[in-house]
Amino acid sequence: MNKTIRYFVFTLLMFSLSSWAVHKFYTSIYQINYVPQKKMIQITSRIFIDDLNDALEKRFHTKSYIGTDKETPQDEVAMQKYLAEKFSIKVNGITKPMSFRSKEIEANVLVCYFRITDVSKISKLEIENSVLTELNSDQQNIIQANISGEKQSLLLTADNFKGMLK
Repeated sequence: MNKTIRYFVFTLLMFSLSSWAVHKFYTSIYQINYVPQKKMIQITSRIFIDDLNDALEKRFHTKSYIGTDKETPQDEVAMQKYLAEKFSIKVNGITKPMSFRSKEIEANVLVCYFRITDVSKISKLEIENSVLTELNSDQQNIIQANISGEKQSLLLTADNFKGMLK
């Protein structure tokens, strides 16, 4: 029930902000869930589409159309490369590759799904997340994690883009 309420509030917040031509705050949300039965970490990211396209254009010096009718396969490749450069997770001190699964659009937010496999136990997660921080010094990347039933959160910013969960 708590998870449903949280997603409802987040969705309501995102929809209410989508009516503005320019949003005045810079926040992305990342949900990390450890599924011990599958030995897998599932990751969901929610990022404003316009900010992501601006970051891709700045990084790769070409116009990006993620989340629009003009999106190309090259745009998706650039997006995956950018996110891999800016967002990483170490499990028990070892950097683990995240595999991109899929994406969808909710209003003006791009929702991406990733996973990390072959994780038999987690004693600590080290997270680096500097997604979009090069665009705006006010960017906040909120990490919400559920590891073995324990919920934890991190707030990562341009000045503090690394954090640890135990």
